Amino acid sequence: PHLLHPIHHRGAQAQADLAVIKARDMLVKARSMLIAHARGSVKSIGQRISKCSAEAFHNRLQAELPTELSPALEPVIKSIEELTRRIRHYDKQIGTLGVQKYPETENLQAISGVGPVTALAFVLTLEESARFATSRAVGPFLGLTPRRDQSGQTDKQLRITKAGDAYLRRLLVGSAQYILGPFGPDCDLRRFGLKLAARGGKNAKRRAVVAVARKLGVLMHHLWKTGATYDPFYQQNRNQKKTA
Repeated sequence: PHLLHPIHHRGAQAQADLAVIKARDMLVKARSMLIAHARGSVKSIGQRISKCSAEAFHNRLQAELPTELSPALEPVIKSIEELTRRIRHYDKQIGTLGVQKYPETENLQAISGVGPVTALAFVLTLEESARFATSRAVGPFLGLTPRRDQSGQTDKQLRITKAGDAYLRRLLVGSAQYILGPFGPDCDLRRFGLKLAARGGKNAKRRAVVAVARKLGVLMHHLWKTGATYDPFYQQNRNQKKTA
């Protein structure tokens, strides 16, 4: 038994609250598939639906729907509208859960790109901040560290392990993409990612996104464990103090 690693079972309440987030994700996927189907159907007859957000798509499709496709896509419009309404309901429910039962998520949302869904999913998936001796252990736990191929003098760095919870990993990668995107505000995380992406190469930007996602997970756990206030330029200020 001393060779085996202990298993940590998620609590019943945490599992029930996490099910709310997972149910919302399934509805978002279903809506995305219906939107793609509607756009493809309209495109097949030589027309296009103008760009808009997923939340407003049912209104845009209703206004721009070709007459000949009305019998086929009218039920799809109603389904998309209903899914959007239910997703909004889940968003309110998730916001209420974060405020009433998991107040630590408020501190995590101070990081640009981290919203109520990502913050709550992070807290519920890890459940206890004390599970990890160091915050750096969160990266391997979520499968955001590269695999190694070591043999003799060879030490190759391969793709990430993709271990752990795939949904939380996807949320962190999405947050990292926002941080590195055109609307991401200036901060240590953004500068770190842009520096990696500037190295060039075929996969430089993808690697930068994964690296920022890993660093974001470590940062979120550190803020959660210590209760510290998020400082977007912590590393920069720390370096300035060293050189002063």
